[in-house]
Amino acid sequence: MFVALTGATGFVGTHVAQRLLRRDHDLRILTRSPERAGGLRDRGVEVVGGDLGDQGALRALVAGADAVVHLVGIIVEAGRQTFERVHLGGTRNVVAASREAGVSRFAHMSALGARPSAEATTYHRTKAAAEDVVRSSGLSHVILRPSLIAAPDNAVIKMLLDLLRLSPFVPVIGDGKYQLQPVAVDDVAEAFAVALEKPGIQGTYDIAGPDVLTYHQMLDQLEQALGVKRRRVPVPVGVVRFAANAGTALPNLNPITPDQLTMLLEGNTTASNALEGVFGVSPRRFADVAREVCEPYAAKAGVGEG
Repeated sequence: MFVALTGATGFVGTHVAQRLLRRDHDLRILTRSPERAGGLRDRGVEVVGGDLGDQGALRALVAGADAVVHLVGIIVEAGRQTFERVHLGGTRNVVAASREAGVSRFAHMSALGARPSAEATTYHRTKAAAEDVVRSSGLSHVILRPSLIAAPDNAVIKMLLDLLRLSPFVPVIGDGKYQLQPVAVDDVAEAFAVALEKPGIQGTYDIAGPDVLTYHQMLDQLEQALGVKRRRVPVPVGVVRFAANAGTALPNLNPITPDQLTMLLEGNTTASNALEGVFGVSPRRFADVAREVCEPYAAKAGVGEG
């Protein structure tokens, strides 16, 4: 199958591209930084330079493609890269180019918790609006809503690893009882591959790991994998919220945005996990993923135990 892919040089896209290549699919990717795609180009992947606002680049990306996988998303707004522009506007452009090119299959990455309700964050509202664009496109489509994606290159996991490795204490916002359901990035990549290869799978699906964990339980498993035990320091939610709102004026110095705080506290779990039942993927437990991501650091992490 000839697959056009957006976001192939990003966090999830790198894993999806590798999975599709291992399954003998031909790839063409869109990237704003072609120099970052050297490894993929060496494996025969066609590279189109451009972004989601470049109609010519999008037409070149999807020309002759059997399927499109749209993965581009942001977690923090920066300059012209707003949630509205990237999630909604970008998806409209990719869908329009795909329809014009007669693409027969469209796979889209949304996010667990995406919804249009007023109390939702802008991130989740624009993800939900992008889903509506895909649903109304007339294209054969599948929309995946992954939970927190666990891998060494995930920003949240990397931050936690750095804290546990390098600091004698770890701050915990509030009571740490908010729940998450982390899913292994390779399981997400496999679900996208299956979604392309089985066109009978249609609709919108939550995909998550098998374990619902509190923030404290996630820290427990990462500590165990690293072989350390750190002191946890609770930080009142009000203090973090004030800092997050004040930090919008200095985003480069702000460790968490107001939207990210809201999403953390509301949790990120699903009772409708389709990973195994629909996509045939046996989800990996977070403890197994934690051992894998911590392995390179475990021997050195004991310094400063407390």
